[in-house]
Amino acid sequence: MTAPVIGTVAAVGRGRSMGALFAGVALMNTAMVGASTAGTLVAAEINGPAWSGLPSAAGVLGTALGALGAGTLLARRGRRFALLGLYGLGAGGATVAVAGALASSLLLLVTGMVLLGLGNGAAQLSRYLAAELYPAERRATGLSTIVWAGTVGAVAGPALIAPAAGVAERLNLPGPSGLSGPIAAAALVTVGAALAVTALPRPAATQAAPAATGLTPRTALAALRRPVVLTPLCAMVAAQVAMVAVMSMTPLQLHQHGHGLDVVSWVLALHMVGMFALAPVSGRIADRWGGLRTIGGGIGLLVVAAATVVLAPTAHTSGLPIALFLLGYGWNLVFVGGSGLLSRDLPAEQRSQQQGAVDALVWGASAVASLLAGQLFNGGGYVLVAVTAGLLAMAPLVLLARHGAR
Repeated sequence: MTAPVIGTVAAVGRGRSMGALFAGVALMNTAMVGASTAGTLVAAEINGPAWSGLPSAAGVLGTALGALGAGTLLARRGRRFALLGLYGLGAGGATVAVAGALASSLLLLVTGMVLLGLGNGAAQLSRYLAAELYPAERRATGLSTIVWAGTVGAVAGPALIAPAAGVAERLNLPGPSGLSGPIAAAALVTVGAALAVTALPRPAATQAAPAATGLTPRTALAALRRPVVLTPLCAMVAAQVAMVAVMSMTPLQLHQHGHGLDVVSWVLALHMVGMFALAPVSGRIADRWGGLRTIGGGIGLLVVAAATVVLAPTAHTSGLPIALFLLGYGWNLVFVGGSGLLSRDLPAEQRSQQQGAVDALVWGASAVASLLAGQLFNGGGYVLVAVTAGLLAMAPLVLLARHGAR
């Protein structure tokens, strides 16, 4: 009778941990989406449209730094300390961003978004913590559940903006168009994320975590060059760049062809569904057929999405919605497949730090992609963006083939 009791206790502990991780990520994503959207509008009203992208870029930079810092903290201090600390910094950052909106200060707003991004970086690494709760053959399923939490943020973040702005206007708060309200809501939601992770079980005194091996910049670079890291890293970076490039230019393409925000919203909504809603399916695929094949399938969908954009760049009721959905799900397959490999194949003593380094590079590439996509669009239009994205998505296939041969 002992084994079933132990199994039940383990299942309860895993359920509690998964619930805490899921809630923290869902709330953190909600805060990040809402604050980034409102921050873009605040910056445009304070300093003009030319500066509107700065808060979002600051949030992405903070996310990259947060992922890097979270990897080190997780290895040295454990998951509870790392998540609480970085979510707390995120809540403080959101409060600074609120002050920036109230005072019409772009500097405070951008500083706050960087700090909020630190919390988001920790949230991104939570998928690996979920994977550790499952046996090796089910780790992709575990982490995909946390990726699915992004669906909550994609829906709830934008939905909070109008009501929160209305409250700010009724309270006669200073700042442009009541937009301090959505950022204040993001601050409260981030506090909720920090409270959620307090439900994580404390490690027992007898549970010794694997001794973390400190990585110097030189050894870290050498570690990233190993095929076990390099293959998923290149695939995830290529997929991120391809997805962000096409996604970020889609609203502009639709606007230039006379479509309103309603069309933009539902096309991007389909994209978000592809990015997050089917993550559990991707996890099962990765556990059943392996991370390399899952990545390969994702690359195939990214290429099909790019080709669809090239063939139907103005088809707002057919080609573009299909392309944006496939773009999102192709990214999801690569993201879950690559994360599954990293959660399974890395040595335990360096796993958190290397996972954090990979996420930092992926998010850094995302920021670069946003900037380059605008230049491509300006030089050759939406089709050039799609062609470039498709070629970039295929770039990791050589590494994938070599890794599979090994």
